[in-house]
Amino acid sequence: MTKAQLKAGLEYGPLVLFLLGYALLKDKTLTLGGVTYSGFILTTAIFVVLQAAATVALWRVTGKLSVMQVLTLVVVLFMGGLTVWFNDPEFIKMKPTIIYLFFAGLLGLGLLRGQSWLKLVMGEALPMQEAGWMILTRRMCFFFLAMAALNELVWRNVSDGAWLTFKVVGLTVAMFAFLLSQAKLLQKYGTAKD
Repeated sequence: MTKAQLKAGLEYGPLVLFLLGYALLKDKTLTLGGVTYSGFILTTAIFVVLQAAATVALWRVTGKLSVMQVLTLVVVLFMGGLTVWFNDPEFIKMKPTIIYLFFAGLLGLGLLRGQSWLKLVMGEALPMQEAGWMILTRRMCFFFLAMAALNELVWRNVSDGAWLTFKVVGLTVAMFAFLLSQAKLLQKYGTAKD
């Protein structure tokens, strides 16, 4: 297994296991101390532990963590912890909304200052003219807002299983589709790397 494959497995593995765990535990309950926990809550508790372990392993393998990886861990620990503590699945369902709103807000703040903070994170990987970075940053900001709104719409109107499938598959596919849709922008504003 290559380092890239291991990294991908550590980043996406907890989500895949969350989906599989839910499929196995969705009709199960566990009573502890007089409190009954549904399969969704049990799966969330397992997911929190797996996400923390995977993030530590990722740090040990790569020697670093991105802002997104750290933010994801913090939000998973916080929202997943609240989900289990209050025995309420709504907290973990709001996690994508919070992450997307955070990034939209961060990118929007940069835009208000006339800067592309996206360039600070991705500039080395995607050499591009300043105008291209500003356009891509605006688009990413609106994309994150749309994803936050979509997550809110879905989790409030479908079953736990349907939301989980949407979260693991739908949001991931939407992100890749968005990035692919930016190919012309990258082609137009891209600069040659030495």
